[in-house]
Amino acid sequence: MLPRARLRGCVPSMTMPNSMPKTMPTVDRPGRYRRSCGAALAGLMVAALLTGCGSNGFQPMYAASSFGGAGSKLAAVKITTIPGRVGQRIRNELAFQSTGGGNAIAPTYKLNVTITEQVTSTLVNAEGDSAGQIYQLDASFQLSDIKTGQVALNGQSFGRAGFERFSSIFSNVRAREDAENRAARTVANDIRVRLEAFLARG
Repeated sequence: MLPRARLRGCVPSMTMPNSMPKTMPTVDRPGRYRRSCGAALAGLMVAALLTGCGSNGFQPMYAASSFGGAGSKLAAVKITTIPGRVGQRIRNELAFQSTGGGNAIAPTYKLNVTITEQVTSTLVNAEGDSAGQIYQLDASFQLSDIKTGQVALNGQSFGRAGFERFSSIFSNVRAREDAENRAARTVANDIRVRLEAFLARG
């Protein structure tokens, strides 16, 4: 058995030579350069696109008045009186959707709306009484230029809403009015969308 001192002397030294550098040099890869250039070009393209949209480029249909969108043009439409409770409901819906409850601007167009109402029975019980009905609302509208009187747009719209019949008269009245309100809201929304699409082209 060899002495312990001689065994320790047999272990080779693991010290690094002084000539070897402590850190390895980094290599600049071409792919990293290409990625940075591509990101810079993409940023320039987005900036140019946003600049074009702000001046004479893309404009949303429902833009505010500062952009001249259909929202400001719809506020310049004068809605004439529509007879009846349902007609007034349609007019209120259109007026609120046009101005948002704010002050109206000087009108350049006039909108005339005429409506017809009808109720049909769908369910009849054994005694012959109606258990369910459908309220039918049909509307015709005409958009004309106030200065020239020329008709700019004609169209028709309709709304349907079902409701149940009850033994209580009060419940029947409330159910009928609810159906009328739903049909009126459907007609008002349809007319508004078609007016906005027409005004956005002008």
